[in-house]
Amino acid sequence: MSERILVAFDESPQARAALRWARRTYPGAEVVVLHVSDPVEWIVGDGMNYGYYSHDDHERAMESAAELLEEATAIARANDRDVVTVSEVGRVAATIVSYAEANDADHVVVGSHGRRGIARFLLGSVAEAVVRRSPVSITIVREPDDESAE
Repeated sequence: MSERILVAFDESPQARAALRWARRTYPGAEVVVLHVSDPVEWIVGDGMNYGYYSHDDHERAMESAAELLEEATAIARANDRDVVTVSEVGRVAATIVSYAEANDADHVVVGSHGRRGIARFLLGSVAEAVVRRSPVSITIVREPDDESAE
C-alpha cells in the first residue's frame, strides 16, 4: 500500500516549495494537494455592527482555488507526476487536520512564512496550529526552493 501525503496549498511560494519537496521526498506516494478557502475572508461589513457573506467574494475565492489547484497540477505534471487536488471550505488549520484524519493521510506537508514576534501573533500560524493538532507527522517547508534546480 502506498503512502498518502497531504500538501496544504495556497498562493505562497512556500506552498509551491512544499509541493516540490513532497514530490521529491515521496516519489512513490499518492500526493493530495488541498486548498482551503476560509469563509471569514468573505465577510463584508464595518466589523462592528453587522456583517454578511459576500456572494461575489465567495465566487472569487472558488475561482482562485480552482486556479491554484490547476497550478499545483501543472507543477506536478512538469515533473512527470500526478496529484489529486481537493478544494475545501472552512477554517484553514482545522480543515487541514480534519481532512488528514478523515482521509488516512500518512504525512502532512505545509509551507510557512516563518514569521516571528508580533507578526506571528497578529497573523497567526496555520503551520503551528496544524502541528499541534495533526494526527500524523508534519513537515514544515519555510524557504521557497530554487525551481530552476530541478
